[in-house]
Amino acid sequence: MIPGSQGWESRMDMPVPVIRLPRGPDGISRGFDLNSPRYQALGLKDYKELKQEQKARTVMREQYLRSLLAMVGQPVCFTMYEKVTVMACFGSADIDILNFQVSELQTPLGVQREALLRCPDIISYTFQLSPQHTGVQQELKEGC
Repeated sequence: MIPGSQGWESRMDMPVPVIRLPRGPDGISRGFDLNSPRYQALGLKDYKELKQEQKARTVMREQYLRSLLAMVGQPVCFTMYEKVTVMACFGSADIDILNFQVSELQTPLGVQREALLRCPDIISYTFQLSPQHTGVQQELKEGC
């Protein structure tokens, strides 16, 4: 708020540059030409390949989310950065799966009652599936 003024006013001391993308192939949008050789070299060659890759990603994502659901309340062994191994009871993951909430975290320095583990610090984790999750591998090993 500027002193002596009525209500909220903003003053920009230094203008901020705006970067604009070049005009798109249709002339009115801003973006990249999907038919350019550069884009074609980076992308998949055909629609069928794209659909297959999307299907595979969907299946893997669903399996990963199901493994997180199966971990709730289970003891989990985490291998952390610098190859430190810790044990904890898994509680939950945040919506972006960037942090795991755990309880009774057993570290080399002692036990923490509640903790958050940052997923970028986790190399792998293992846990035993409970009997209600039959028909699936008995031990899952996932990277974060």
